[in-house]
Amino acid sequence: MDILLALIPALCWGSLVLFNVKLGGGPYSQTLGTTLGALIFSAVIFLFVQPEIDTKIFVIGVISGLFWTLGQRNQLKSIEHMGVSKTMPISTGMQLVSTALFGMIVFGEWSTAVSILFGCLALVCIIVGIVLTSLKDNTVEEKPGELKKGIGILIVSTIGYLVYVVIAQLTGVDGWSALFPQAIGMVIGGVLLTYKHKPFNKYALKNIIPGVVWAVGNLFLFLSQPKVGVATSFSLSQMGIIISTFGGILILGEKKTKRQMIGIVIGSALIIIGAVFLGLAKAS
Repeated sequence: MDILLALIPALCWGSLVLFNVKLGGGPYSQTLGTTLGALIFSAVIFLFVQPEIDTKIFVIGVISGLFWTLGQRNQLKSIEHMGVSKTMPISTGMQLVSTALFGMIVFGEWSTAVSILFGCLALVCIIVGIVLTSLKDNTVEEKPGELKKGIGILIVSTIGYLVYVVIAQLTGVDGWSALFPQAIGMVIGGVLLTYKHKPFNKYALKNIIPGVVWAVGNLFLFLSQPKVGVATSFSLSQMGIIISTFGGILILGEKKTKRQMIGIVIGSALIIIGAVFLGLAKAS
């Protein structure tokens, strides 16, 4: 039962972009609507839990939310260039590599021979997986420079997600306490990053739904960590790559050649294996 609880974030986060794309509106309306949905859900949770919030927690939470929005907006923007089934495994892989390296360098997480072994195996699996999922087929015409543009946008996205993930750990702020301020920061970031593109429309309202979906995943991540451990919950949360990648192909109808499908299947599997190895490295 605890493992099933820990898989809920993967289900929510893996389906998030599928909701975004299916509901429409482009990356700007999608971003704004998602942040509004997260704020609504987080406000309800805040009323029930009522965690203690001081100035430090509020500021760190808002900053974390701002950077999450930077990551999300650019991830959605990258989808315009590469599609969901290519963007999501690459984005997940880049996030895993960046957080792993940050944890190793700043927090000294790989402090034993076993953790270093698992960590290195993880990085190799993830990097090879990224390469395989980004294969292009020479028999299919693709717009020149689309992959390069998409990767460039994802680098910015990864920086946003990295700061969102590590800032609470750097400052010693409890995730539960920062949940509501984080959602406030997400909305502020959503407005700042999208207002020039007139995102206030029906699509922003529709995309409140994926915002609630994301917030539910975030909630269950916090609930599962004491039950299965941080390392296990982290690894399981990355399984959402299966839903987003293959959902892009099966639900959104993104076309792939046989060569690309083989690359996506093997590459996604390697990224998941890499996430498991990272969990083992953290636990060692």
